[in-house]
Amino acid sequence: MKISVPKILRRQRLFSRPFRGPLAPGYFYLPSYEYKTMLRWRLIFGTLFIAALVALCWLDNRASVPGLWLLPLAVVAAVLATKETLDLAARAGLRPLGWAVYLGNILLVLSNAAAILQWSNRWPPDWQMSGMLYGTTCLWTLSLLSALGFSVLLIVFGEMCRYRQPGGNTANLASGVFALIYVGLMMSFAVQLRIFWGIAGLATWVIVVKMGDTGAYTVGRLIGRHKMAPAISPGKTIEGAFGAVIFSCFGAWAAFRWLVPLTISESAAAGPWWGWIVFGILVGLAGMAGDLAESLLKRDVGVKDSSTWMPGFGGVLDILDSLLLSAPVAWFCWASGLVGR
Repeated sequence: MKISVPKILRRQRLFSRPFRGPLAPGYFYLPSYEYKTMLRWRLIFGTLFIAALVALCWLDNRASVPGLWLLPLAVVAAVLATKETLDLAARAGLRPLGWAVYLGNILLVLSNAAAILQWSNRWPPDWQMSGMLYGTTCLWTLSLLSALGFSVLLIVFGEMCRYRQPGGNTANLASGVFALIYVGLMMSFAVQLRIFWGIAGLATWVIVVKMGDTGAYTVGRLIGRHKMAPAISPGKTIEGAFGAVIFSCFGAWAAFRWLVPLTISESAAAGPWWGWIVFGILVGLAGMAGDLAESLLKRDVGVKDSSTWMPGFGGVLDILDSLLLSAPVAWFCWASGLVGR
């Protein structure tokens, strides 16, 4: 016999403590007072987070070296995200070599310092190609691949040293390499958006992704009826996905129309309007994929948030989830000339 879920429960599947009754196994019930408390904390921390990020972007934009303020922030975010990724792996019964993963992700993010030195003309040579420092791109690629290769080698060597008996070693290796790619490599693309295309490259990416998050939540709450991925994230709807794409496109249009001309350098103009829309669609869809990817990790181990240190938001991964997988997509759009010139 199929048991229907009351409408009030369907509208409040926002994850808190599990509902103990027989109505909806696997769903979570959020009482109204807890829901209001969560929204209050989200507004407070969200305002503080946005204000701090804007201030750091302003300082970084005025700094003589790109990334002077934001690169340390990326390192801290990578460390915190690594911790939460390893915690999720531990809940799944996996034990990747923690110190090697931490060191690898720090190296991956710091490998971008080579491109910063090259971009600021402190590390020759200085080749030019299509208005962009070709030498900088090559140097970044070499430093990033070297850091990634060394980090993987470190994890493999560490697993060899602690090997005692068969069972679980391959899974530990795989989860460690996954943590490198999911956190360190994706964060490197975000850093490169800042280095190659200024604050505008970074801001357009964040605005489009977070506008998509806002659109998915707003439209899904108002008119969402058809579940998009009920096994992974029961609260996400197809209507919300369309809302995310529309909001992302609007965010891209607004950012390239008004923000980019104020902040970007001569080497990367805003580009054609249709490129803005394609940018919004591609980055918005990648943001949704990133959100679902982290939901998959959390659902697999049966937790609501990756951490609980930030009330209303959860952990660092809960903030970065949609940003991580969309960073290489945004990087490709800028690098290919789809946006920016």
